[in-house]
Amino acid sequence: MRKRKYNIAVVGATGAVGQEMVRVLESRHFPVNQLMPLASKRSVGKRVRFKGKRLIVRELTKDSFAGIDIALFSAGGGISKKFAPIATKAGAVVIDNSSTFRMDKTVPLVVPEINAVDVKKHRGIIANPNCTTIVTLMALYPLHRAFGVKRIFASTYQAVSGSGAMGIVELEQQVKALARGRKVKMNVYPYQIAFNALPHVDVFLENGYTKEEMKMENEGRKIMHHPRFQASTTCVRIPVCRAHSIAVNAEFTKPVTVTAARRVLKKAPGLDLLDDVSKNIYPLALDIAEKDNCAVGRIRKDTAMKNGLSFWVVGDQILKGAALNAVQIAEVLAGIKPQ
Repeated sequence: MRKRKYNIAVVGATGAVGQEMVRVLESRHFPVNQLMPLASKRSVGKRVRFKGKRLIVRELTKDSFAGIDIALFSAGGGISKKFAPIATKAGAVVIDNSSTFRMDKTVPLVVPEINAVDVKKHRGIIANPNCTTIVTLMALYPLHRAFGVKRIFASTYQAVSGSGAMGIVELEQQVKALARGRKVKMNVYPYQIAFNALPHVDVFLENGYTKEEMKMENEGRKIMHHPRFQASTTCVRIPVCRAHSIAVNAEFTKPVTVTAARRVLKKAPGLDLLDDVSKNIYPLALDIAEKDNCAVGRIRKDTAMKNGLSFWVVGDQILKGAALNAVQIAEVLAGIKPQ
């Protein structure tokens, strides 16, 4: 039987995540009939490479979705809010990378390794979770299934790619300027990011946390179907290009040992176990960048919590934290078996 092919639109095709979506569709051999790269008016005429061809980027309009089966959105919340309903009305299923629909009760929030079954509940829109939440849950959820997580304390070390392509450009420009003894320019961040660490990701809320920090608890509850899950998180931007790293201290309802945790994590899909401190083996952002799988290490008993475990998990923010996860959701929609 001939497999069905899909007409795919990528909204924000010239951005860092959009470009990666196109690349991942090709590398994972997604059954694409026609690919439609869409972006704002200023990007019209640029070209995107796909399967040996250079496709012309077209302007995103209300008429862009005729005949489209699946629309991957990565162009910001305002664009998603305006155009996602238009796309669904035209018959497309939207997989949205912004935060616009994540906490909407009618919209599934999906990490395929965790809650792929929720895809079936969609009403035209499926939300891609926050990048830091995805990477953390890739290690936390298997442990939750085995031992029942109650709460976590987490500190994140987030790459500048989380701010888009301009975050990477700003870091590179600042490093070059400092190497030449020149003053740095700040456009993306309120302070110098080169050789620095900024405890400020997203906007601050009345409770003193940022929106990014609250996503770990709010999105974690929804993805894991765990309404009592608690997370206290501090998000820090560091001068790393792509991969996010998270230090997690987790408390479980059942007793947990390091040996048992390693056994569980070794079997977890989409996750590599790199945990041998005697040989200095642990996940590094530089090594995990541009890799599909996340990685976990530094696994040890938490000394401050009963039934506690501490670990370090790393994942590529642009891949599993965004583009790869979106394409994996598309694969679930298409009935493609996990790779």
